[in-house]
Amino acid sequence: MRRRAAEYRRPVRRRLFNWIWALLGLFSIAALVLFVVLHNHQEQIKSPIIVKSPEVENFHHEKSNFTQEILSVTSFARQLGEQMILAKAYVIIAKEHNNLQLAWELSYRIRRCQLLLSKAAMRGTPITLDEAQPLVESLSSLIYKAQDAHYDIATTIMTMKSHIQALEERANAATVQSTAFGQMAAEALPKILHCLNIKLTTDWHRNPVMQEVANDKRNSPRLVDNNLYHFCIFSDNVLAISAVVNSTISNADHPKQLVFHIVTNEVSYGAIQAWFLLHDFKGATIEVQNIGELSWLNSSYSPVLKQLNNPEYTTYYNELPQDAKAEMKFRNPKYLSMLNHLRFYIPEIYPLLEKVVFLDDDVIVQKDLTPLFSLDLHGNANGAVETCLEAFHRYYKYLNFSNPIISSKFDPQACGWAFGMNIFDLIAWKKENVTARYHFWQEQNGDRTLWKLGTLPPGLLSFYGLTEPLDRRWHVLGLGYDMNIDDRLIESAAVIHFNGNMKPWLKLAIDSAYPFTVFLPLFYCAFAELCNGKYFALAVHLHPVVL
Repeated sequence: MRRRAAEYRRPVRRRLFNWIWALLGLFSIAALVLFVVLHNHQEQIKSPIIVKSPEVENFHHEKSNFTQEILSVTSFARQLGEQMILAKAYVIIAKEHNNLQLAWELSYRIRRCQLLLSKAAMRGTPITLDEAQPLVESLSSLIYKAQDAHYDIATTIMTMKSHIQALEERANAATVQSTAFGQMAAEALPKILHCLNIKLTTDWHRNPVMQEVANDKRNSPRLVDNNLYHFCIFSDNVLAISAVVNSTISNADHPKQLVFHIVTNEVSYGAIQAWFLLHDFKGATIEVQNIGELSWLNSSYSPVLKQLNNPEYTTYYNELPQDAKAEMKFRNPKYLSMLNHLRFYIPEIYPLLEKVVFLDDDVIVQKDLTPLFSLDLHGNANGAVETCLEAFHRYYKYLNFSNPIISSKFDPQACGWAFGMNIFDLIAWKKENVTARYHFWQEQNGDRTLWKLGTLPPGLLSFYGLTEPLDRRWHVLGLGYDMNIDDRLIESAAVIHFNGNMKPWLKLAIDSAYPFTVFLPLFYCAFAELCNGKYFALAVHLHPVVL
């Protein structure tokens, strides 16, 4: 059974925030208590008084609850606790003024107080007068010494205030650093995957027969047969693509009727071709193309390609922004990859097809997707799951509505939707000229004032009024960052989407405490001596045959 979401490990960033704000709250409370205690002890500090009341005497005759004792205003434990609060504050102030001897003496007395309180709590009996008096007197003497050194209430409060401000600055810096490290971890390619690409690429270049087979398959009539079910994936990650393809095939009622169209870059082309040629996927047809072979896709035709080739875009990506905390999410290499924008050119890449299901490379399919092709899109070009159940997934959160070109044409409260699993009616797409719409908005956003980066904002603009809402169970998002997705929703989903930085093939996501326990077989790899030239075994959803 999958563990409940509440038991899952929190992400590093969320734990950091909780720790920081808890510490800030503690400092604020300590400052308030310090002010009250100092006010109450101004006159008592010069000649310490040990309170010994009838109530205190009662503690000596029976075992007591230590929590009740520490809260009792007449107990020695309470007096020691108040003295420790003062002493801890003066330790900080003494260090600030380089009075290390006083700081050491105060710290020593504080440790003795803590030891006495700990012993009292363990034995279950109250602190006696004989135990408390030496410590209270010595701490009072040191606190008087600190006050005599002009560490008064005003100095103490100002010092605590400066410490809180410094802690806030450190918290902000730690947040930015955590975001940066998380982004670096998400961008890094695990060593085993790098070895996989190298091994497959080597096999591809050393095997001319494999290359001939790949050329022959390019002319297969199944690639343009609209009676079959066509899926397209644009990625350079062989492991991710294989997981998507095989999970789709494994859950299909008729896998031989599936056709997968994969476009990748020149670097990964050989590895991906070799992978799908070396293994059979239950008779499904798989086409792999190199984006460099799409000669019509050039800077004169595609505004986004022209922008991506502009050095200013690279500079914008590489330079640390002023608001690094807010902008770090845009520093992802995928925003500089044309593969990320190929989804807007599907009719040009596959001109003879009528319907296509688009899949991101970070999804896993759990149910048969062929019923998508029989859905009535009511003349719309795009079928997608809406995401506006949460307020921040509406148009005004993605687009700059202060710009009149946006505010005059779009409703800021319009519901957003998700890329990652979409059914596209390419006939309606061509009729509405969606690609031309996309080009128009990319040209308008040359200075990045309408939106920052990414494909969803231009998608929202290009498919505005042309998107048919699908049942939410077709596509469940958030598994790459959200720990609180309902288990029942995940189990009922046709497609689960690991959008976010915690991809299943990365070390920061594959953890026994993470809610991917059920999905690890989809991605887990055993690369025994892979880099030495031997082949390997993959888990069921990655490698259906060789096992």
